[in-house]
Amino acid sequence: MIRVLFAVAALTLALHAQAGNAEKGKELVKSKACAACHGELGDKPSAPDQPVLAGQYNDYLVRALTDYKDGRRTNAIMKGMAASLSKQEIEDLAAWFSSQKATSLHNQR
Repeated sequence: MIRVLFAVAALTLALHAQAGNAEKGKELVKSKACAACHGELGDKPSAPDQPVLAGQYNDYLVRALTDYKDGRRTNAIMKGMAASLSKQEIEDLAAWFSSQKATSLHNQR
């Protein structure tokens, strides 16, 4: 019985574990031009209508990027940016941005 409970607990943790690789996400930020609008760490948007991504919840970022890719969210720039992303790249980007420290917008400008 204890082995079954341990197996269920391990499976639950594995399912909820972050699937992305933050270091790969860091490289994607550069190659996919995310840094141009959001900053390399996701904490310095280049315009007031662009969100701070640093410190956001991982699952929120995965959902948002997936929704842009699939057309459930509409933004011409983000749809174009997300269109070429694989599921793993989305997970990696989310892992990178969610692992960064969020800063106040007032300190950035």
